[in-house]
Amino acid sequence: MDPGPPSLARPARSRALLGLEFPATIDFDNDELEWRRLFSELFGTFLLVLVGVGGAVVAATSHGQVTRAAAVASPGLMVMAIILFMGAVSGAHLNPAVTLSFTLRGDFPWRRVPGYILVQLIGAALACLFVREVLGGAGHLGATLPGSHIADWKAMLIELVLTLGLVSTILGTASRAQNVGTLSAVAVGGYIVLAGLWSSPISGASMNPARSFAPDLIRGNFAHYWVYLVGPLAGGVLAVGAAWMLRGPGGDAGGLAAAQGRLERVVRAGLESEASASGAPKP
Repeated sequence: MDPGPPSLARPARSRALLGLEFPATIDFDNDELEWRRLFSELFGTFLLVLVGVGGAVVAATSHGQVTRAAAVASPGLMVMAIILFMGAVSGAHLNPAVTLSFTLRGDFPWRRVPGYILVQLIGAALACLFVREVLGGAGHLGATLPGSHIADWKAMLIELVLTLGLVSTILGTASRAQNVGTLSAVAVGGYIVLAGLWSSPISGASMNPARSFAPDLIRGNFAHYWVYLVGPLAGGVLAVGAAWMLRGPGGDAGGLAAAQGRLERVVRAGLESEASASGAPKP
């Protein structure tokens, strides 16, 4: 969900810089940078789930000192921060539904999907393990569950509609036509807060299969997980359809930059800065 401009793909070549070989122009398909993108997704999802799960656990152990409003606002603020500080690295998907939606939209390559989703699940699970070991497993370890007397199918429909709105916000602010720029982080974070404020008592306002997967995995209880898998994934697919009806096919410059990040440009700028400081020729 990086709002910056995309890098321009050019033929790859190498030259010496400070005695080492670096690509002169690095495009998004450069596998040498993939570990950075995967680490970004793992780290970002860890932070997101840490806040979501941790808020619920602390609320339970502190007898309500973390209010429901604070608990639902925290993930939105965390997502805003993550998009701003490392959206340029991986696109800051942090959510399998977002990754699949960007891919269906034509803004993200299918071959990168398995790696992104895997590290998102790992990052979420590590966050839950950390919270359990440090704070305990109170509050169902922050699991997203249907509210009292709310049927699973109703919670699933709420998750579907919430994710439809979330992914529509992401795809809309990622479009160059919207010209939102860095405020996309505010739009996405704000939507997450808004969704949680009115719907968390119904479904938990997860909108993220990785967020819901982790506490269920650590607790060993997947009784309601289908709600948080089917709802968000279906909502993401519908959002892709809505984006097509609103703006036509994807693949525009803004969408590509938001989905894939700008790591090539970041690395390129860093190499040129080092070369300038050392007096070596720019790559």
